[in-house]
Amino acid sequence: MSLRVAVQMDPLDQINIEGDSTFAIMLGAQARGHVLYHYLAGDLSWSGGRLWAHAHPVTVQRQAGDHHRLGERVLLDLGRDVDVVLMRQDPPFDLGYITATHLLERIQDETLVVNDPASVRNAPEKVWVLDFAEYMPPTLVTRSLALAREFLAEHGEIVVKPLHGNGGKAVFKVGRGGENLSSLIEVFNAAYREPHVVQAFLPQIEKGDKRIVFVDGEVAGAVNRIPGEGEIRSNLAVGGKAAKTDLTDREREICDRLGPEMKARGLLFVGIDVIGGQWLTEINVTSPTGIVAIDRFNGTDTPAMIWDAIERKLA
Repeated sequence: MSLRVAVQMDPLDQINIEGDSTFAIMLGAQARGHVLYHYLAGDLSWSGGRLWAHAHPVTVQRQAGDHHRLGERVLLDLGRDVDVVLMRQDPPFDLGYITATHLLERIQDETLVVNDPASVRNAPEKVWVLDFAEYMPPTLVTRSLALAREFLAEHGEIVVKPLHGNGGKAVFKVGRGGENLSSLIEVFNAAYREPHVVQAFLPQIEKGDKRIVFVDGEVAGAVNRIPGEGEIRSNLAVGGKAAKTDLTDREREICDRLGPEMKARGLLFVGIDVIGGQWLTEINVTSPTGIVAIDRFNGTDTPAMIWDAIERKLA
């Protein structure tokens, strides 16, 4: 079947086509004969009881510097004019992001939205994971300097990061002396209204942070992301190096626990992060990445798995 697909994402001229998961998914759609449209989250409008988006028909190709062609802008009724909406813009997970989920939720009886917008809204990366605390490293969510100091005293070395951060941004390690902890909490409290994540530092991070990808509740593959020299962050966006990997027994146990929950929530494409083969740190539902590296190492085709799952749901 030929589908009409509207992709809500960031500007196409800003992506790195060598590693961008959304671009790979768009290439996979185009290979199946699906028609693509591109629009930004800010292009959404609600009027006359309908949800609209000013969008551009788009074609994509794997050619650096000339990887997309936009057609003349059109006004789409997202409930009637398309079959699928891919919500793939990067965080921040702010009120703009949340508002987009509320708007897209209104067309779900007409159009398949991937991932389910209500579930995306209710499952922020570092919040939903708290439901699976038995698999997490020691974790504190707080704005309190006093509690952060107690946590540091208990665990020796800690990591502090924003609750709604992404891509490894603003992740700090605090050593046993805690010399900068008060300043760091002060800065975080000034920058963010929500509490912050404080976790025990895991020395195993030097061997990598594994991204495991799920499609419709089933494991599609994994890639290990190894921090660069002098870094504790393993995200590929900040210089981490991708490496081939397999799953440990503990990781398989985690996947078996999480997969059915994802499927039940309509979270079709999800990525989880596991450190040291055993410590679950995040569940990425907003705009998970990593499939290009996974497919390169494993000879798999994750975009095809995603479109198979979408087509099954539409059928």
